[in-house]
Amino acid sequence: MDRSQQVTPKYVIRASFEVKGVVEKSDIVGALFGQTEGLFGPDLDLRELQKNGRIGRIEIESESKRDKTTGTIVIPSNLDRPSTSLIAAAIESVDRVGPCEAKVTLDKLEDFRETKREAIIHRAKDLLQKWTIEDVSSTGQVLKEVSEVVRPAEITKFGPEGLPAGPEITSAESLIVVEGRADVGVLLKSGIKNVIAVEGTSVPETVIKLSREKEVTAFLDGDRGGDIILKELQQVASVDYVARAPRGKEVEDLTPKEVLKALQEKVPIKRIAAPTAKIMEKKVAVPDAVKKVMTSLKGTLEAVVLNDEMEPILRAPVGEIYEKLKTAEGAHTVVFDGVITQRIVDVAAEKGIKRLIGDRVSDIVKRPIEIQLLTAADITEETGK
Repeated sequence: MDRSQQVTPKYVIRASFEVKGVVEKSDIVGALFGQTEGLFGPDLDLRELQKNGRIGRIEIESESKRDKTTGTIVIPSNLDRPSTSLIAAAIESVDRVGPCEAKVTLDKLEDFRETKREAIIHRAKDLLQKWTIEDVSSTGQVLKEVSEVVRPAEITKFGPEGLPAGPEITSAESLIVVEGRADVGVLLKSGIKNVIAVEGTSVPETVIKLSREKEVTAFLDGDRGGDIILKELQQVASVDYVARAPRGKEVEDLTPKEVLKALQEKVPIKRIAAPTAKIMEKKVAVPDAVKKVMTSLKGTLEAVVLNDEMEPILRAPVGEIYEKLKTAEGAHTVVFDGVITQRIVDVAAEKGIKRLIGDRVSDIVKRPIEIQLLTAADITEETGK
């Protein structure tokens, strides 16, 4: 089944439209895809979001009378609020359906979860009232038992250093290493008890010893401090997997849901060795021809492909460059006015491309060592060759 049909939305975009002409539902869907494509790069491309299950099936209700078509658009979204708002604004920018003039108006941004919460709360009130009437004497005992189950474990001290830890450090076959005491507390609230903190950038001997005996996942902040601790762990301990808080966030700020998601997305340490090494890289010199292309692309949302001689051989919107690269021959460097994503890196590796330069690099899990991934901040002002 198409993943786009399985989206359980957090939000729903509701809009109405008016087209000066008779058009079909498929024409309207095509206009939404076509006129928003490439506006904000591949990460927010409507077609790709639907393929990945972040946007659900677009529902269109329409009616044609007197050479005019009107109706409604419903788009379920599993993105965050800012991204959903951006998609809604992009939908409103659609001004043609085929050859016909069109106007799309946003009616409402609906929080699907809020509606669901209200229904659940209402149902819970009914259940509680019925339960109380049927068995008043057992209510106090039930509440006590439930509170015992959901109460988080207390932080303990482990090893000669008295490191903050959960109660299952000794009994568990695997170990989660975090940065500080607050991180241990967050994981305990999430039901994870095989956790221990290093309490600083210097890795304690206790953690080093445990890492040789158990499977270890390093769960670190999504900032430079997390990068530094990961580098230290790699040098003195045996780490099997790495999980990170979202870029710019700390583990102690995550919700239990976010904690579990980050741990589910952990990656083997070998697959992130190259990005870790990049922390200490010096700035890179690139040819003047590349710098000129970078300057010319600012604000265009386009990409340029250069050959070995640093001559442009292809120019296209960033939303189309993935498909263009599949058939490109002789490409050496690609410069983006946009974001370098994992799928761009994958196709570049297949085509033997040596250098990708963009506004920023998204979270790349698999980074080939033979490709340079650069932003303007990585490039020196000195002339390159």
